[in-house]
Amino acid sequence: MVITMRVKNRRDIEIDGGETLVCPICGSNEIIYDHERGQYVCAQCGAVLSEKAIDRGPEWRAFTPEEREKRSRVGSPITPTVHDKGLSTVIDWRDKDAFGRRLEPKKRLEVLRWRKWQIRARIQSSMDRNLAQAMNELDRIASHLGLPRSAREEAAVIYRKAVEKGLVRGRSIESVMAAAIYASCRRLKLPRTLDEIAEYTKAGRKDVARCYRLLLRELAVKVPIADPIDYVPRIGALLGLSGNVLRKAAEILLEAKKKGITAGKDPAGLAAAAIYIASLLEDERRTQKEIAMVAGVTEVTVRNRYKELVRELGIPLPPQ
Repeated sequence: MVITMRVKNRRDIEIDGGETLVCPICGSNEIIYDHERGQYVCAQCGAVLSEKAIDRGPEWRAFTPEEREKRSRVGSPITPTVHDKGLSTVIDWRDKDAFGRRLEPKKRLEVLRWRKWQIRARIQSSMDRNLAQAMNELDRIASHLGLPRSAREEAAVIYRKAVEKGLVRGRSIESVMAAAIYASCRRLKLPRTLDEIAEYTKAGRKDVARCYRLLLRELAVKVPIADPIDYVPRIGALLGLSGNVLRKAAEILLEAKKKGITAGKDPAGLAAAAIYIASLLEDERRTQKEIAMVAGVTEVTVRNRYKELVRELGIPLPPQ
């Protein structure tokens, strides 16, 4: 296998002795590394710059991603979604040895004792117990909402900052974690409303909203203004609408934003109204009740925003 490297800066790439990979004969910076011979060769004049280079890669070979994953001897990457960031070890519950054979009863009791003390060692302080419970809540709520890994990690980072600052003390772990999830969705522009997130908590929307305002105030979390266009793909997918309807709804919202109609309005309600207008124009009709139920707003909100958009933008609607 031969890899060609083009060096933009002569100081960027160096070999083991600190020597720069630039040909001393022709001054070319196009260097080829031959893995089979362990040599650095100039691609212009063929001069061997270095030989018997140490291969710092693995001693095994893999020809498929599955085989590479099986032969790799490294652990999973560090993640903030685990209370100890995934650095601790876990003793398996299957009670089998390295060859897959069942352990003897005496050895099984000994491993059970190891496992018990290993679990106790993982969670020692009150902060560890708090984070362990909070990360379980994070997995539960995020699974219900179908959030990606990036949103979970962002929420975990926000919650860890809240714990370090002592904001969780005296408050519900579930509510603070739900508020962190909502903040992460807002930061990553994921269309999730506060009502959707609070639906999976026992405390309710009011308590989650209070914790969310606390996080914004104390942690100085910068949250962008919600864009109604971000809600269009999700609402359209749940209603089974075509791409033409979604594109038309986005165009309506862009025009409304230019005229300043969207200021101070609920983004989900605006997106629902734009989708309703687009469905009428593209002859893929959906009722206001269907759209309101999917968007998480009331029919009155959809109706009011729909009338306002039609009036301000002068949209000609087909006869209903």
